[in-house]
Formats: sequence, C-alpha cells, structure tokens
Amino acid sequence: VQLQASGGGLVQAGGSLRLSCAASGRAFATYRLGWFRQAPGKEREFVASIRRSAITTDYADSVKGRFTISRDNAKNTVYLQMNSLKPEDTADYYCAASRLDSNLPNEYDYWGQGTLVTVSS
Repeated sequence: VQLQASGGGLVQAGGSLRLSCAASGRAFATYRLGWFRQAPGKEREFVASIRRSAITTDYADSVKGRFTISRDNAKNTVYLQMNSLKPEDTADYYCAASRLDSNLPNEYDYWGQGTLVTVSS
C-alpha cells in the first residue's frame, strides 16, 4: 500500500483544514487507517484512527470534538477534517495503515509522506 497525503497549509487560529490521504494498492478496505503528527523537536503522536468498517473511530484527547476522521473505501481515501485549529496543532501530519487494531505508531505498516499544517496565532 502506498499512501499520499495532501491538504496541509497555513491557517489562522480558529480556522479549518481538510487533509486527504489517497492510497494505491489492493486491500485498502482491510486496513485500519490513522493520522499522526510530529511537531519540531517532539515525538510522533497519535491523532485519530478509523477501523476498516468506518464505524469506529478513536481520537487523541487533544483533538476530540475538533477533528473528524473518515474514510471512503470506494475511493481508497482517508480524510481528516480539522476545525477550531490552534497554534499547538502545528506539525507535520502523516497518514498510515495498519493490519492491527492499534493506535501505536510502531504497529502501522505503511506511511505516507508528511503534509505540513501551520496554525498562526
């Protein structure tokens, strides 16, 4: 599975962005998909994930109520809608795919390149 993330950019605090991650390869629908982020000087951290069924989602406490993850298995794409953005959301955002039901970065098998989100105050 190859993943290609897009949609990052510069936005003012309180604004919104929608990230997309398009996948190529077979069996997209069989993977759990996640978004992670990494700010300068910090470790990569979990943001959100969605099960194969697209029914069950998980979120980091820091983004609950502001971010929404969704997937379209017909389009092999996963999305991250980010609302009410804060300067502390500034980071490189990565999409990833896992065969496991996990939110741990080291249990994700495939990674896209990062897309930079910058939130100005």
